[in-house]
Amino acid sequence: MDALPDPAPLSSRLRNTLVRYHGIADGEWRVAKKTKDATVWRKPSEEFSGYLYKAQGVVEDVTNRIVDHIRPGPFRLDWDSLMTSMDILETFEENCCVMRYTTAGQLWNIIAPREFVDFSYTTSYEDGLLTCGVSLDYGEVRPSFVRGFNHPCGWFCVPLKDCPTHSLLTGYIQTELRGMLPQSAVDTAMSSTLANFYSDLKKALKP
Repeated sequence: MDALPDPAPLSSRLRNTLVRYHGIADGEWRVAKKTKDATVWRKPSEEFSGYLYKAQGVVEDVTNRIVDHIRPGPFRLDWDSLMTSMDILETFEENCCVMRYTTAGQLWNIIAPREFVDFSYTTSYEDGLLTCGVSLDYGEVRPSFVRGFNHPCGWFCVPLKDCPTHSLLTGYIQTELRGMLPQSAVDTAMSSTLANFYSDLKKALKP
């Protein structure tokens, strides 16, 4: 298992990667799922043999409050139905940490529970925020979980120009679930999980 990385170059590289994803032309994406809360697209990942997913929807709240619910912290476990535990293993500074979390089984447990260890970084972006992460090969894998791997992922959250009390939330996710799984099951689960993420988040933010 690797030692913990130096956070400064890793966070800079991660931010640059997410900004590059954010600039990918619309024509390169294919719609994977559409709900009233969000649209999910996908394209082949440059990092591994699966897909890079893009999700986007308008959320009725201010940027800071939305990002506080997404990034590592007490809010996330309260509302994210997929996440079953979360521990902060190391904090570098207020906006930068290493966390270990576990996810529930999916698709009638065809996809068994997973464990991830991610480096997480939150920074300003335009008038809003970007919270992003990447998995690390760090710490012992617990026996009851398969260790998954998140290639660079992140959420851009910016206030709408004509309505600053609403925010445009755009996510980029590319998760390698690992283990012996049919790719079609993974693709179905990813699209649904991202769409559900928006509806669960909106419920959690309601006053």
